[in-house]
Amino acid sequence: MIREPFNFAPAQQRALSRARTLEWATLISLGGVAVLMYFVLGNSQAMKTAWLEDLISLVPPIVFLVCSRVQQRRPTRRFPFGMLRVMNVAFVVASASLVALGGFMLFEAAHALALREHPTIGGVEVFGRTVWLGWLMMGTLAISTVPPVVLGRLKLKAAEELHEKTLHADAAMNKADWTTALAGMVGVFGIGMGWWWADAAAAGFISFEILRDGWNHLRRSLADACDQRATRVGSDEPDPVADRIRAAVGRMDAVREVEVRLCSEGVALSGDVFVVLEPHAEHDAGGVLQAVEHTARGVDWRVHAVRARPVDEIGDRYL
Repeated sequence: MIREPFNFAPAQQRALSRARTLEWATLISLGGVAVLMYFVLGNSQAMKTAWLEDLISLVPPIVFLVCSRVQQRRPTRRFPFGMLRVMNVAFVVASASLVALGGFMLFEAAHALALREHPTIGGVEVFGRTVWLGWLMMGTLAISTVPPVVLGRLKLKAAEELHEKTLHADAAMNKADWTTALAGMVGVFGIGMGWWWADAAAAGFISFEILRDGWNHLRRSLADACDQRATRVGSDEPDPVADRIRAAVGRMDAVREVEVRLCSEGVALSGDVFVVLEPHAEHDAGGVLQAVEHTARGVDWRVHAVRARPVDEIGDRYL
């Protein structure tokens, strides 16, 4: 049996178009910043870590742009349930990339501290004058904060409209990018002041922040991939849609008790609605169950594939 295709509501389709535009803007702006930073890297470990963080920040937008197209493909014989879960895969990939980068760069920073490396920053010729490269580094880092912070705030709004966790993870990372730039600037300034440890310490701080964000997102993405109960975007709290379905179905005359289990398939919600029917409705159980499913799907645009299941009582196994 091939499932019906999932369609975005008109308002959410517009939000998805805005999200794609913002992701393209992220790719262009962060790509430009990464190129600019490459030419002023010098010997600073903090600068190198900030540059790699900008490069890895390109992964979530690319994954989102690709998967947001794929997820809207119609179900086929090979994929009878559609491609909605591709966004769950995207969430895992984006999170794992952060964990890998953060772990590697944290090791590099710790190694530099253990070896007591003393990085140096020389000068460069700019319009016939010798300028300390550190000033250019700090200026570039300051510039690098503007695009991700602005775009991150805009993407957070779109992510909440779409209930899109991959976009939310990307937006949250962008919004906090100013801490990366600030730490990098402290590291470069420390080199100028002769504090040999400041650069590696700043790189370690940046790496730890990347690793922490990546781990939090990876934990949630793997839980979604394992069909945990649907949660709110950006948190572990239960999605309120289940309570709304429970209330709507519970108001039906033919239903005595109801329990709802939902999981996330990308932005869509699928699951089961367990109902205990009133005695007078048992003779028309088929019609009542169809009505329950229709009612559940009408609660929220994200509710996609729900099955009404009659049970004798709501026990712990259905909670």
